[in-house]
Amino acid sequence: MRVVMLGYQTWGHRTLQALLDSEHEVVLVLTHPRSEHAYEKIWDDNVAELAEKHGVPVLLRNRPDDAELLAAVRESRPDIIVANNWRTWLPPELFDLPEHGTLNIHDSLLPSYAGFSPIIWALLNGEERVGVTAHRMNGELDAGDVLVQRSVPVGPTDTATDLFHRTVDLIAPLVRESLDLIASGRDAGRWIPQDRSRASFFHKRSAEDSRIDFSWPAERLERLVRAQSDPYPNAYAYHRGERLRIVSAAVSEGRYGGTPGRIFIREGDGVVVVAGAEAHTGRCRGLLVKRVRTDDGTEYAAADYFRTMGGYLTSRS
Repeated sequence: MRVVMLGYQTWGHRTLQALLDSEHEVVLVLTHPRSEHAYEKIWDDNVAELAEKHGVPVLLRNRPDDAELLAAVRESRPDIIVANNWRTWLPPELFDLPEHGTLNIHDSLLPSYAGFSPIIWALLNGEERVGVTAHRMNGELDAGDVLVQRSVPVGPTDTATDLFHRTVDLIAPLVRESLDLIASGRDAGRWIPQDRSRASFFHKRSAEDSRIDFSWPAERLERLVRAQSDPYPNAYAYHRGERLRIVSAAVSEGRYGGTPGRIFIREGDGVVVVAGAEAHTGRCRGLLVKRVRTDDGTEYAAADYFRTMGGYLTSRS
């Protein structure tokens, strides 16, 4: 099949490489210009450079709705469009243009976690599995019929970085399987409509989403720390007016009472910070902070940074 590919960052790069390694012909690539957004500077393998290396024409666009771009896609005569991590809305005159429409590759188990940063949100919410979905694009974001899904389990200490590497490795086999089914006609009857009653949609993450609120239970805070693992912007709070990033944490063994955010006691190789809206009852676990990083990039073991107990970690400076 003749394929037009739309994609960005490492997800798009892996998708394009899978297409280039397949028996299908990539006739045009559309990708975004580089961005200064914190999350778009992570996992930023360059789609345009890969396409140019293989002699495939490339168009750079922030939005895909100009007449020149639509004409270029029509002139490419694609049998299918394949998209992965295209960051803006696609018009129907583009996604419905080829005979087989547009196959979108999304890094969640749709219909859950449509939208942005699905792995981070899923880890924060304690999901047991994450994965990748190949579905046919329609007029609603990440809502089209599903052709293939693959998933991996979430372990008790997995970070978002761990899950990124595991799920991005699913892209190439997912793309190959999906295109083979479509090209052979064996996709008939395999498309499954999404159950929209189970759908959830998430926005892009920003600095505000990494701010720690110690009224949350320690279990959720520990997942937030893992979800904001390096190279993502770390979860953070403020200590004596200065921002402090929490690099590594766990849930305390003991239960501790008091006011959320209180730097309370050493436990094992960390320092317990009181957590939970019901912390005053003394029945809540604390967040066992193990490693921290100051804004100048210096990293400390929590027991070395918090030389004395007392004081608070707060959500605001």
